[in-house]
Amino acid sequence: MSEELDVTDAAKPETDPDSAAARRRFLAPLALAQFICSFAGSNMNVMITDITHDLDTTVTGVQAAITLFLLIMAILMIPCSKLTDRWGRKRCFTAGLILYGIGALMSAAAPGLGVLILGNSVLEGIGTALLIPPVYILTTLRFDDLTSRARAFGVISGLGGIGAAAGPLIGGLITTAISWRAAFVFQAVVVALIVVLSRRVEDPLPADPTRPFDIVGAILSAVGLFFVVFGILQADTDLALMAILVLAGAGFVTAFFVYTRARERAGREPLLSLTLFKNRTSNLGLATQNIQWLLLMGVSFTVSVFLQTVRGYNAIETGVIFTAATLGVLASSLAAERLAKRRPQRTLIIAGFVVTATGIGLLIALVGASSRAVAFAPGLLLIGLGLGTMLTPSVNLVQSSFSENQQGEISGLSRCISNLGSSFGTAIAGTILVSDLASGNTTYVIAMIVLVVLALAGLAAATMLPRGAQLPQIGPEPSAPAAPTHA
Repeated sequence: MSEELDVTDAAKPETDPDSAAARRRFLAPLALAQFICSFAGSNMNVMITDITHDLDTTVTGVQAAITLFLLIMAILMIPCSKLTDRWGRKRCFTAGLILYGIGALMSAAAPGLGVLILGNSVLEGIGTALLIPPVYILTTLRFDDLTSRARAFGVISGLGGIGAAAGPLIGGLITTAISWRAAFVFQAVVVALIVVLSRRVEDPLPADPTRPFDIVGAILSAVGLFFVVFGILQADTDLALMAILVLAGAGFVTAFFVYTRARERAGREPLLSLTLFKNRTSNLGLATQNIQWLLLMGVSFTVSVFLQTVRGYNAIETGVIFTAATLGVLASSLAAERLAKRRPQRTLIIAGFVVTATGIGLLIALVGASSRAVAFAPGLLLIGLGLGTMLTPSVNLVQSSFSENQQGEISGLSRCISNLGSSFGTAIAGTILVSDLASGNTTYVIAMIVLVVLALAGLAAATMLPRGAQLPQIGPEPSAPAAPTHA
């Protein structure tokens, strides 16, 4: 395919796999799947007051449920991406959707926090880990040139960003009009629609049931990441316990890398090939992905909880305030393809971090200057514009850095890193805020300052991306990836 495809699409029959209609049919269920999973990660933020009252729990309890959902996605993303090779990408996608739908319905009927955690955090988290890697693998395999792949990733990443940014607005509308439980029913309905739309999506590669699966590596990585994030959640209650858990997690992660190196040297297939980390461009792209989602979820949780618990806003009022962020993500995502043609990926990522950091700075500056809701709009708009600008370039850099046979691994690693960022954002910024809600603006400002510092760290990583080179094209060769560069 070429950039002139759109000109000739009108002459192609809809049955042609390269026609615009065929591409839309292929992308629709995949993009909707990314939308609903991102939506699930942020829509509960505006339901916190309603859920705590209805289930007789606390803000910390709901924060734990949200963080656990994001964390389970992260720790299972790599193992589930490997399972796509054994079970097939389409089969994993469908199985993940069904599990997700069951979890959503269970959450809607939850009588207490425990069942909500089982349905939302566990079942929806596992379902998401199964269905998201196929979204990116299938898209990469389906679109084999930079322009069309950038367009496809723009649609998927854009809807993911919109889902996360619009989660508070849609969740607030549903919660206020009906109930917070109806928001989970909404998720189940969307999942059912995706199952129907995905019937025509075909897996271009056959499943390989004989493909080995590294169970020990999966356990070591999952336990290590769980302890790290769970430890961060203890920061406001027990610093000694936090230190113990984080150190234990670091130990398990170290053991994972040592074990994986030994397994590779013995000629056995590991859970995650360490050669993926020898690619400088991909490493930097992964770092920017992690921080982008950390900022998005950290800002969403912090502002939502602050408005509800300190300012006394209800779900719909809180959700409406996030319209500015949603519009920002939507505008920049719609422009992603045009921007990708005119500007290097590195430039877009740098610009995104600058705009996002500026937006967080405005949220800090205006919180004490005005008690009106409109004071949050400029900052949230800039954050939405900044994040929408850089989400797609980061994904494109990472996915396009490796050959076809490594798409399962890099897709799982990419989604793992992004979801770790989401869980870190909720855990770090949320824990700072929740530690002393009675202080008013104080913990809110501290949490936002931490997010600004992390945005600057992301900017530093973006400036280290290579200049002016082109991304390699995906190919079927099983060779180790060459050091790719940047488009």
